[in-house]
Amino acid sequence: MSTNPMRPFALCISFLSLLISMAADTTSPYSPTDYFLLDCGSSSNTTSFDGRTWGVDSASKFSSSNAQNVSFESTADRQQASVEQVPYMTARIFNSQFTYTFPDSAGPKFVRLYFYPAAYSGIHESDFFFNVTSGVYTLLSNFSASLTVAAMEPQVASIVKEFIIHVWENQILNITFSPSPSFYAFVNGIEVCSMPNNLYISDSQPIPLVATKYLFPIDNYTALETVYRLNVGGASFGGERDTGMFRKWQEDSSYIFGAASGEILQGNDTDIRYTPATPAHTAPTAVYSSARRMGPVTNINLKHNLTWIFPVDSGFYYFVRLHFCEIGKHITRVNERVFDIFLNNQTAQEGADVIAWSTGVGIPIYQDYVVHMIQYESRGKQDLWLALHPNMDTGSWFADAILNGLEIFKLNQSYGSLAEPNPEPVRLPLPVLQPQNSKSKGLSAFTIIGAALLFGIFALLSLVYFFILGKRERLGCWESGKAKMKSMRRGGFSLPRELCRHFALSELREATNDFDDVLVIGHGGFGNVYKGYIDGGDTIVAIKRLKSKSKQGAHEFLTEIEMLSKLRHRHLVPLIGYCEEEGEMILVYDYMHHGTLRHHLYGADNDPLPWKQRLEICIGAARGLDYLHAGGQHPIIHRDIKSTNILLDHKWVAKVSDFGLSKMTPSDDPVTTVVKGTFGYMDPEYYKWMKLTQKSDVYSFGVVLLEVICGRAAVDRSLEYEQMSLANWARPCIEKGMLDEIIDPLLMGQIADDCLEKFVETAYDCLLDQGIQRPTMDDVVARLEFALQLQDNADATAEALTLTVSE
Repeated sequence: MSTNPMRPFALCISFLSLLISMAADTTSPYSPTDYFLLDCGSSSNTTSFDGRTWGVDSASKFSSSNAQNVSFESTADRQQASVEQVPYMTARIFNSQFTYTFPDSAGPKFVRLYFYPAAYSGIHESDFFFNVTSGVYTLLSNFSASLTVAAMEPQVASIVKEFIIHVWENQILNITFSPSPSFYAFVNGIEVCSMPNNLYISDSQPIPLVATKYLFPIDNYTALETVYRLNVGGASFGGERDTGMFRKWQEDSSYIFGAASGEILQGNDTDIRYTPATPAHTAPTAVYSSARRMGPVTNINLKHNLTWIFPVDSGFYYFVRLHFCEIGKHITRVNERVFDIFLNNQTAQEGADVIAWSTGVGIPIYQDYVVHMIQYESRGKQDLWLALHPNMDTGSWFADAILNGLEIFKLNQSYGSLAEPNPEPVRLPLPVLQPQNSKSKGLSAFTIIGAALLFGIFALLSLVYFFILGKRERLGCWESGKAKMKSMRRGGFSLPRELCRHFALSELREATNDFDDVLVIGHGGFGNVYKGYIDGGDTIVAIKRLKSKSKQGAHEFLTEIEMLSKLRHRHLVPLIGYCEEEGEMILVYDYMHHGTLRHHLYGADNDPLPWKQRLEICIGAARGLDYLHAGGQHPIIHRDIKSTNILLDHKWVAKVSDFGLSKMTPSDDPVTTVVKGTFGYMDPEYYKWMKLTQKSDVYSFGVVLLEVICGRAAVDRSLEYEQMSLANWARPCIEKGMLDEIIDPLLMGQIADDCLEKFVETAYDCLLDQGIQRPTMDDVVARLEFALQLQDNADATAEALTLTVSE
């Protein structure tokens, strides 16, 4: 008899819906439209401790038909006391790239990945390093569950990584596991759960960016990773007590700073009343029924803060949601408890008054903020501080503050990554040998000597192992890329010495005065760019040095050398040579005396470029890009066209640079690839569907044309939300004929009307939503050359008119 494979999931959802509806601390929970649970590696459906039914992942609709060719099922070699049987004791092990597909409906989804680091089928837990991607997003990069779990505080044996990803109409949610070179990938369980559309992400409601006057947009193109979710003042509880989305809430005592931990409030007698502003699915009543306050002693409260500390990864923006609900019997009116909120020692909110926000006792409310954690070279983690302090300026009755719950989410970086480096390996202390009693003295001495020798050997091997592994993790994917580069050499690949000069590291140290910061002329994701002097000081060059924690690595290094050693064009930056020595990766280029196009458009003290010179620079850059698309044997897609990658030589000739992300394609057909590029310049069609074409470069070049005519950045977070994205702001203005609104004031009176019309039309067409509607770069070159001709004709006419009048 045939069996419906979705029946376990349907029964699970029905059972849980009934369970939640009966729970005392929830009201009208959310019912997910899509809910999938996979017990990876299991041979049959299983039931977890909380009553949920997990399906098998082999030969299912979620895995491809080649599952057995690139993966196998396994069981953990041990089960620690704190680790549940389901889903952690079975796993799917991957020795090659593998993708799960989930036929979801459109909308935001929770994606939860379950990991229990252990040995599987004789593969040690230290042999698992892998990437996890979903569409355009990198969720994990060179991830080690073993190192991650070992570094966690408080200590745990397993981990759940929770992400929020938006699924578009007619799109399938893909989750891809890719082992790092010479390693394996694994996963114990996968959970996918729908959520309400506006629970965390809203296209129409940007969020205050702390310490600025700006609003930060978090739209459906943003992916999030849950970092912390706390039931402040209350106990931890599992997903079965959540509001239909199976979120887990932790108690907050582990994160309280100092002795001033405040006082716990329990509002068991308070009726929690949800509102349209804070619907029932926002957070369970258990969160709003407990809180932490500063305490009743007013004079002491004024001398300190109620503070929590949260270690987070540097270099990311974080979305912080604070949950509030007045549940005390003494706070019933406005201005009775008023306090300030600080995030990272910056004022996030002055005069917070929960009653004023919510309009009454027992009515939940939340406040959202965005915090930027600046990237530091020396460390991957920083402490995000949350502090509450009484505000007595309004004459409030009580010097106090309150918090009921907290959620912190990491936001993806501009190129779609949520990944962070692995923690440094934890060196375990050696066991202390206890002396034996006198009856076994001879045997004890023997045992101690033997054990000491064994532990000495173990310690030595551990130090060697962790030194190597630690180095790998500090360099992240860079080391993997370098290994790939070496294997490419063994397979016949050779760096092109005949077309590209090889420099010794000592030469480049001498050329840059040992990489003196005084000679830094540029920064980027690759590293610093230095001005250098080679050949006895006769030749000035630009020297780009890969930094060890760069997001780019050996692959990009090789791509740049391969591309530029084969390409020669007036409008492409010339590569002189490279250095790959002592772990360094360095590229040497012709020195571009006038720097980047961007520095002559805005944000610098340089004299503004006149219109005709801007137009000539655009034509030169377009010619270089057209050469990439159509001038060689195979089309090349640059993939990172922007104003900082258009350089200007001593004669102001434009040259396209930075080919680390470029793709060589066999034809004009779209290439399916992970999305890379720069936010603000990225083709929305490529961003959404991962389909890279030459028209993706055309879109980016269209943004550059807007920068040239508007004299402003592609993304400016200092502006209002509607004007933040240059492309999104300029297009409606062009459609309405409001060109005076967007043109750089410094260009007023310089541009002939018909030239302006042709230039703006070209930029607009480059930015059309569908790539097939955009012009080719060959067409763009022709249009811009025609615009220059129109400008020359207008200038000639004006000059003739001036001579006639003067005569």
